[in-house]
Amino acid sequence: MNKPKLLTLSDFPVHYPLTTRWHDNDIYGHVNNVVYYSYFDSVVNRFLIEKGELDIHNGKTIGVLVHSECNYHSSLAYPDEIIGGLGILKLGNSSVKYQLGVFKQGSEQPSAIGNMTHVFVDRLSNKPVPIADKMRSVLSEIMMKTDIV
Repeated sequence: MNKPKLLTLSDFPVHYPLTTRWHDNDIYGHVNNVVYYSYFDSVVNRFLIEKGELDIHNGKTIGVLVHSECNYHSSLAYPDEIIGGLGILKLGNSSVKYQLGVFKQGSEQPSAIGNMTHVFVDRLSNKPVPIADKMRSVLSEIMMKTDIV
């Protein structure tokens, strides 16, 4: 059976530089698996704040994480410099599914590929709300053609 092609850095419409930190390493000398979710979260929220005008402190709407997953392909370790890739897989009325990748700087091959789903909710009631027009517009601009691998 043919193995599916892994997504490369070039497949992602948005790239953000990240850095590993000393405490990211575990006892085995590589970045611990749970830390990749922190990288994913940082990439998504940076984009939402910078491009989608998400006000994390005072906005009426917040994004609540309802699903996440990650597939690991190669190890990273401090002091590696890394790149986070971001794209959109699915855009619903109140939800968005992000495609994410973590890459060692200078490599097209992923260390990890994953996805996360946010549901946008009213901060006070915690009930789903439609994605704001500005947010929908910037999310639409980074839709991806390929799915999770």
